[in-house]
Amino acid sequence: MPAISVWAAKVVALGAVVLIAVWLLNQERQRPAAPIVIQGVPWVVPLVTALVVVLAFLLMRTSFGRHVYAVGGNDEAARRAGIGVANVKTACFIMCSTLAVVAGILLASRDNSVSPTTGGAQTLLYAVGAAVIGGTSLFGGRGSAYSAMLGIVVLQAIQSGLNLIGVDSSVRFMVTGAVLLAAVSIDAVSRRGRATAGRF
Repeated sequence: MPAISVWAAKVVALGAVVLIAVWLLNQERQRPAAPIVIQGVPWVVPLVTALVVVLAFLLMRTSFGRHVYAVGGNDEAARRAGIGVANVKTACFIMCSTLAVVAGILLASRDNSVSPTTGGAQTLLYAVGAAVIGGTSLFGGRGSAYSAMLGIVVLQAIQSGLNLIGVDSSVRFMVTGAVLLAAVSIDAVSRRGRATAGRF
């Protein structure tokens, strides 16, 4: 059981982060010449925060989450351990599809329109890249909702920074791909090292 001082420090740190984020979002974020005003905390922020917290709890604090990691790491070993591999995979596909629907609604609300090309091009690259950059293994068995959120922040920071300095879109794609390639390479090397050492 952690000490009260540790718990209080965590609460104060979290409160400071939330207050700073709210203060930043309440600043004017539109260009001076623009006719509209962009201020305040977007409603998508608490929605995504709630999703991340719920998914993190589901993955790290429930038996279903442990089963997901087990199946992702080695489905045959999970089957031999008595886990319903097919049921876990079906549940994961359903959850992923539901979250894709939520993401589609958020994207449509941001663009105020949809078309046959909406969600194409770089969307898949960003989705996979955010997860891998955050530490999720493409080989299965590792990752968390918080690490995926961290990957999103890093990827968006790269995109926004390159956009602000006026870099061409082709260069932005190459930089994003290079970061993704580096993350995948690190994951593959670390996995090979763990396999050599007998740790998975």
